[in-house]
This record gives sequence, structure tokens and C-alpha cells, in this order.
Amino acid sequence: MSIHQISVFLENRVGQLAQITKILADHHIDLRALSIAETTDYGILRIIVDDTVKATDILLEQGFILSKTPVLVISVPDAPGGLAQVLALLAEGQLDIEYMYSLFTNQNGNAYMVFRVSDEAKFTALLQSHNIPIATSEELGIH
Repeated sequence: MSIHQISVFLENRVGQLAQITKILADHHIDLRALSIAETTDYGILRIIVDDTVKATDILLEQGFILSKTPVLVISVPDAPGGLAQVLALLAEGQLDIEYMYSLFTNQNGNAYMVFRVSDEAKFTALLQSHNIPIATSEELGIH
């Protein structure tokens, strides 16, 4: 089951990230994951929050340009080699990782990784065939 990530396009200038996190905090929206990539002119802030609809509405009202993208969040053992096993499966399955980042949580003694891959259905089938759990929005407190 995919979860929606919000990608916010930011001017590459001091204070942009602070502004967005304050807006979210002021509206009682909790960050679950955050990743930022930059170019010389702009940055792309990728976030997963506890209330995607509310965050999207508020950020749009504030004039930010954004998009929502489905991503998969998977649970991996929080131990040496936990992520390596999943990445080896991706390589064996000939799946490209478009990007990935970790998610903030401390549930079940596992780490959670956010993946955007070239073929979500194939990745889901591969994970299921190896009994690697895909996190649900309920499990992560996302609605």
C-alpha cells in the first residue's frame, strides 16, 4: 500500500525550510519523514506528515508549489544488513531506485525506509514474496 509524500518546490534561499516547518508546526502537523535535494536555483523538499490533506491545503494556501507522489514505506530490521537485504532484492529484480530516505519512528524495533522505485507493483510483489512488510498509513499514524 503506498503512502503519499508531499514534494514542495523551494527557492534556494536561507530560511525556506524553517518557514515550512513552522507553518506545519503552527497547524499541529507532525513530520514523519523529510528529505531535501537541491540544485543551484531551487530545492525539493520531500515530506511525509501525519495529515497529508491538511498539510497540502495549508501549503497551497501559503503559495507553495507542490505535488503529491505515492511512495512505499517498508519495515526493515534495525540491525546490520537489514537494508542491504532489501537493496539486494531490488538489484535481483532489476528495479531502479529513484530515491529513498528514512522515516522517523521507533516502533517495533524496526527502521522504516521510504522508496520511490521504477515499478511499484513489481517491488510490492517482490517484497511480499520475501515476507518484507510494507507499512500501512495506520501503522505510521498517517491519515
